[in-house]
Amino acid sequence: MLTQIEGIHHVTSMARDAQVTDRFITGTLGLRRVKKTVNFDAPDVYHLYYANGIGQPGTVMTYFPFPQIVPGRRGAGEVGTTVFSVPEGSLGYWAKRLEDQGVGGLKPEARFGEQRLRFDGADGDGFALVETKGDPRAPWDSADVAPEAAIRGFHSASLVLHDRGGTQALLELMGYRPDAEEDGVLRLSRADANGAGVIDLETRPDAPMARQGAGSVHHIAFAVADDAAQLAVRQRLIEEGFQITPVIDRDYFHSIYFRSPGGVLFEIATNQPGFANDEDMAHLGEALKLPRQHAHLRERLERTLPEIGA
Repeated sequence: MLTQIEGIHHVTSMARDAQVTDRFITGTLGLRRVKKTVNFDAPDVYHLYYANGIGQPGTVMTYFPFPQIVPGRRGAGEVGTTVFSVPEGSLGYWAKRLEDQGVGGLKPEARFGEQRLRFDGADGDGFALVETKGDPRAPWDSADVAPEAAIRGFHSASLVLHDRGGTQALLELMGYRPDAEEDGVLRLSRADANGAGVIDLETRPDAPMARQGAGSVHHIAFAVADDAAQLAVRQRLIEEGFQITPVIDRDYFHSIYFRSPGGVLFEIATNQPGFANDEDMAHLGEALKLPRQHAHLRERLERTLPEIGA
């Protein structure tokens, strides 16, 4: 068993409009933009990071906003729902807030004894809020959201699969253990997680294969403490037959990627060095930060990338 995994590190999705996405995540959901940078492989496109006030792993939602991207098609082989943790008793506040702001797909429900509120993101992203008792993670305290209701970070992610067997075996290797099952959903969790230690597996054999586009999750990343822990995980996964990328320096964490048996792209990301690596904690996400290999493009990118809120 891989004891190094600490839970979800971040979830990365695709969007069509950077300005709309930024307003939704910061204005509607009340997360802090902790980094404004560009896609390493397509520097004409932003990579936007949102989290709690300190950019803590397990709270980080990121976006690639491609202006010409087609809408995604929901289905198997993807993260179907990204779930945020909110305090007990706060779903009524959120239901009114989201309704008042015209958010679609609102649906209260219960799963595994927890009260949840499903809703759609700006591009139809699958989101939910779940009431969690005693989540110690500090929310971003400068947002227009009541502090007693603010998002604490991720609670879980729900993976939609034709067959869960291979993905379940992988997650168990990664230290997750089955907790319960209801209505075709298997819940796995880590007892010693970073607050984002739950993964739900939804088995839907008749679902179409997902097609990535706006509103789709591109990948889900799992956290490890440091480079040594990541290399140990990488070696074990290789021994298990997975095709793993080399370690890639993403400036704010180091990453390795591999495709899970159910088709979902997994990443293992280090907690270090963090989002204060290149700007002061008090000013995270304000200035455009560029990877070294794209620094020479600054003048053009500052002229052509769309303006987003301060």
